[in-house]
Amino acid sequence: MTDHVDRVLAQWQDQRPDLDVSPMAVLGRLSRLSLLVGAELRKTFAAHDLDAASFDVLATLRRSAPPHRLTPTELTRSAMVTSGAITQRLDRLEERGLVTRSPDDRDGRGVQVTLTEAGRELVDAALPDHVSTEHRLLEPLSATQRQRLAATLRILLESLGDTD
Repeated sequence: MTDHVDRVLAQWQDQRPDLDVSPMAVLGRLSRLSLLVGAELRKTFAAHDLDAASFDVLATLRRSAPPHRLTPTELTRSAMVTSGAITQRLDRLEERGLVTRSPDDRDGRGVQVTLTEAGRELVDAALPDHVSTEHRLLEPLSATQRQRLAATLRILLESLGDTD
């Protein structure tokens, strides 16, 4: 069985046999996988009137210790969004009553973002569907294959500086 990446690799082999395009076998598949997985996750989030970034902010607040409160900087570090995007996300989430912003108790100049009850209920409703979608997407892999893939991807991420 061949996939799109196999066809691309064969084309490059025909056109540029002098180049080692073997990294495309991994990175091309990761890129395509990201697009396909992203589309599936978007469907799940849309069923809860969320997008991926909004879900990520709500989930980051939810998995933090009660009272589920973080500064925007802490959110940016813990969530999968950029610092430039966090203000827009927070504006939209606050407008929907899913988070509140208040002065930081530790630093009057700072802000604390707190998950509201409505935000907690929404993320608690969306999370099981999200996890179910992830299970479905990984269903073709055995538990051992999943563990090996996760470990291999961790090595690659760490090599690129993505450490906690």
